[in-house]
Parts: sequence; C-alpha cells; structure tokens
Amino acid sequence: MSAFRIGHGYDVHRLVPGRKLILGGVEVPFDRGLLGHSDADVLTHAVMDALLGAAGLGDIGKLFPDSDPAYAGISSLLLLDRVAQRLREAGWQVGNVDATVLAQQPKLAPHIPKMRQNLARHLGILQEQVNVKATTEEGLGFTGAGQGMAAHAVCLLEQAVPL
Repeated sequence: MSAFRIGHGYDVHRLVPGRKLILGGVEVPFDRGLLGHSDADVLTHAVMDALLGAAGLGDIGKLFPDSDPAYAGISSLLLLDRVAQRLREAGWQVGNVDATVLAQQPKLAPHIPKMRQNLARHLGILQEQVNVKATTEEGLGFTGAGQGMAAHAVCLLEQAVPL
C-alpha cells in the first residue's frame, strides 16, 4: 500500500428559493439556497467525496444515502466528522485539501476564511492545510446561468504514523 493517496471529489446542486445557502458550513446571505436531502453543502460534499475516494471508502451516496431519513436536513459538517473518523479508523490522515466552488453569484470571497476554518476544524487539521477558492463561469453553463452551484475538491492522504 502506498504511503500517500490522492482523491478527487465533485458535487453539484440546483439553486432554489426558500432554502439557506450553506457552503463549507457557512450560511451565505443569498436569495436562494441549494436543493438537497441534507443541507446541500456542495463544497463540503465535494471535499468528503475526495477524502473517501482517496481512502478507497466509497462515496457520500454510499455512506449517507438520500433515501435515509436520518440525513434529511443534516449539517454536512456533521457528516464530515463521520468521514474524518472513518479515515482515522482506516489509518489515514489528511495532508491537505484544495477545493473550488463554481458559482456565478453571490460573491464568496468574504466567506472563504470561515469555510476554511470550518473544514479544517472538522477534519482535525490546520487551516493552512485547507484551501478554498471560488470562480464564476463567465455566464456559461448551468452555474453561469445561476441555476446551480458545483464544487471540485482534491486531497492528499498520508498513512498515519503509529504512536
């Protein structure tokens, strides 16, 4: 087994009225939110899928199916806690996470430091090990048209050093 593993995650959700917009565990003021079974935190979902993929532990749909009422409206940060625990149990520690949110609006830059802080805290790593970026798609595609948001994440896992 390699001492390092790289993972990639991707998630997408539709924007709808009447929902809060949650990204990286931060409630971002906006006139719409993301539709999903949980809080639909597209950023945290992409991060979780990257981590699970790197560890060979499946994906969030497998671990937290949208058919299970236990996950209805749940905070994705609570699910991230469970993913972090599974990683530790499998002997992995997070080296770093790098994520990009694709959203035409709202402006996310003011909220990124808190997103990084939340993700790092729930993963049990330093904030410097988590990077979050946001980009528009210049009006192109469903994200550019404001119909939804997407996120990509990559991560590096390292074998945990036994004590």
